[in-house]
Amino acid sequence: MNSSIDLLHLAARAADRAGHYIRSAEMSVGRYVGTSASEGTKPTDLPTCRPTDPPLTWISKGHHDWVTEIDRTAESLIRNLLLEEAPGSRVTGEELSPDLVHEGMVWIVDPLDGTTNFLHGYPQYAVSIALAVDGELEAGVVLDVNRECLYGAVRGKGAWLGNTALRVSDISDPARALLGTGYPFKQLEELDRYLEQFRRILPATSGVRRAGSAALDLADVAAGRLDGFWELQLAPWDVAAGILLIREAGGLVTDTAGAPASLRQGPVVAGNPAIHQWLLTQLRGT
Repeated sequence: MNSSIDLLHLAARAADRAGHYIRSAEMSVGRYVGTSASEGTKPTDLPTCRPTDPPLTWISKGHHDWVTEIDRTAESLIRNLLLEEAPGSRVTGEELSPDLVHEGMVWIVDPLDGTTNFLHGYPQYAVSIALAVDGELEAGVVLDVNRECLYGAVRGKGAWLGNTALRVSDISDPARALLGTGYPFKQLEELDRYLEQFRRILPATSGVRRAGSAALDLADVAAGRLDGFWELQLAPWDVAAGILLIREAGGLVTDTAGAPASLRQGPVVAGNPAIHQWLLTQLRGT
């Protein structure tokens, strides 16, 4: 298994395995409450949702940072398949081995991006798997667990949602742009800086969204649903697959100074070329 396409397919199978496990273990995403209905409609005619499961055990890794047995088991499932099918590669994951290495073939894994959303039954969380070879991103997938949508990209060969090629949006007017963001909820010392940025950016756009999964936010930029995105502190496993998706969809991903995004902890600014440049201008000096 040497080709980048083969390795993309391996990442997709690993993500699917983890996604299937997460769906089998997830908490309820809500259900209809009450028995009244309008005339001629029975409660049983309403769509059904899954019943509420017993709450999961939450373990705190730090301020506002949670992990569950679901994260760890999903990462183990991913790791076992990747190492079995790609011997000699290594896996860097958020939960089991967070020390990133840059030499050789390295899988960069977030088994459940959006754990807090998952814990609350808010349906915005993902599995993110990227492959880097000697520090260069080669392939990546982001699985939207709830919608069962798989995004994939291979360096130099494009990005896709299923069999549909992805392209970033062509919106160039900030007043028409819809942006994604992430609050510095773990690094609260960054909050004032972020709020200054937010106050400048929000009034000049058609809206800013914060959904709680950077991997899916970046996938939405690649798919043209969001025109840009910024966040001040993200880890490599949060963004590695999303960086490649956006690049292969014709977008740009950098730090706040405009340098190409690297596989290190730090800020990320992404978007189609026009909105990305506008965002950099807005963020400059903050």
